[in-house]
Amino acid sequence: MNERPAAAQVRTRTALGVVVLACVVVLAAEAGLIAAGVVGFHGRGAAPQAADQVVRRGGSGPASFADVVDEVKPAVVGVQTKTSGASDSSGAGTSHDRLLRPFDTPHVAPSGARRPRVVTSQGSGFFISPDGYLVTNHHVVEGSPTAEVQTNDQKTYSAKVVGTDPTSDLALLKVDGRSDFPHVKLADKMPRVGDWVLAVGNPFGLGGTVTAGIVSARERNIGGVSSDNLVQIDAPINKGDSGGPSFDLDGRVIGVNMMIFSPSGGSIGIAFAVPAETVRMVVPQLKEKGSVTRGWLGVQLQSLTPDLVKALGLAQPQGALVAAAEADGPAAKAGVLSGDVIASVNDTPIKNAPELSRAISAFAPGTSVRIGVLRQGEEKSIVAALGQLPEGPLASAGQPRQEEQDQETTGRGGSTDDDLGLKLAPASSVLGTGEQGVIVTGVDPTGLAADQGLELGDVILEISGKSVATPADIRSALNDARRAGKQQALLRLRSGDATRFVAVPID
Repeated sequence: MNERPAAAQVRTRTALGVVVLACVVVLAAEAGLIAAGVVGFHGRGAAPQAADQVVRRGGSGPASFADVVDEVKPAVVGVQTKTSGASDSSGAGTSHDRLLRPFDTPHVAPSGARRPRVVTSQGSGFFISPDGYLVTNHHVVEGSPTAEVQTNDQKTYSAKVVGTDPTSDLALLKVDGRSDFPHVKLADKMPRVGDWVLAVGNPFGLGGTVTAGIVSARERNIGGVSSDNLVQIDAPINKGDSGGPSFDLDGRVIGVNMMIFSPSGGSIGIAFAVPAETVRMVVPQLKEKGSVTRGWLGVQLQSLTPDLVKALGLAQPQGALVAAAEADGPAAKAGVLSGDVIASVNDTPIKNAPELSRAISAFAPGTSVRIGVLRQGEEKSIVAALGQLPEGPLASAGQPRQEEQDQETTGRGGSTDDDLGLKLAPASSVLGTGEQGVIVTGVDPTGLAADQGLELGDVILEISGKSVATPADIRSALNDARRAGKQQALLRLRSGDATRFVAVPID
């Protein structure tokens, strides 16, 4: 995983966030996102008909996709795995998280109430070398050391799972016994928004299915689901398409289909693919050692919003805001502090938090990097020795249920702050919230804090760089900020296991 933005580590906090996570659907728990192959994959000869020949110049659309499809479809395969799972009384179920993967409806072999059951999962994949290396999704082959692969000519092969990477949701498989498999190449550059894209896969077991659309957006970050920027496409993607490739009109793979956004569970034209550049980075490591190691700085990050830029007194919204530096992590050891803005890595400018995450994860653990930071208007250069990114979930859960919070805070002498529209109490007075900060025990939905996303259970740690322990500390810090002529106060909050900054207007 990458250094994750703080907002993506918080449990789904808003109604919109709930909708997003409830609607983001991994296409088939059977399909995993693995990049098999190495840089400089060998293709099948000349590229398919050039894009400017496929699309009518000055016309309203493509003349035909047939030449591209004829070239690439033989390299796309169906992927099937079988795993054992404990039976339940319902007779149905899945070995995957149904909240994120409602498409995952495996076929379950008949069994007695107490017998283990065999769960069969289906997805897609594609060959990236003639000697049988192929890519699919991690979630397609998760928990299985082998898979069954069916090629476009209806032949079936056994494939070994060489390695998987849950962080990128990629997996690399190997079919032995042949050196002449049809295969495809990865695209050398990111597609542009509006470019045509062809998706080929195995939806509902219907191998060799082709759909067409455009690139709808780039650099999508789906908090709690993927650590990498995703390519959004509107080509119809359905159950069983996970792990299949999306092609440009030159027949190059621009992404590995991974998930869809859908309230109903069916395709509504919003699908996401792991970009080719991620596949290119992950595959060699999977081929060499079966797993992926990434550099780790040990920080929680936020991208800069206009309000945060104003509150921090920055000239422009460039860089990544450090919400917290983990104790004993590489950043903390090097002297990085919460509130620092990381503006560059090895003199390369950083635009936002996701870009910093990608930059750090591209380094090998143990690498020393020079970090340029902005701290209270001053530029500083800090050298940090990167650690290895720990394995774990993409997002941190752990907010107590609202009703539990209500019971815990009732009758504890909370104080109302009329400026922010919050009811507050020392965090130490509420069981399980720690000894530092002031906990929010009530929120006025029309107040300033509510407008900035503060919610019940948030713990205010600092205001404008000053630690707070009581509601009186908060009022004092806000008054100090006003006397200093500030129009906004910068609040540092702990939300669940994550930390973030919020700028609240106070003029």
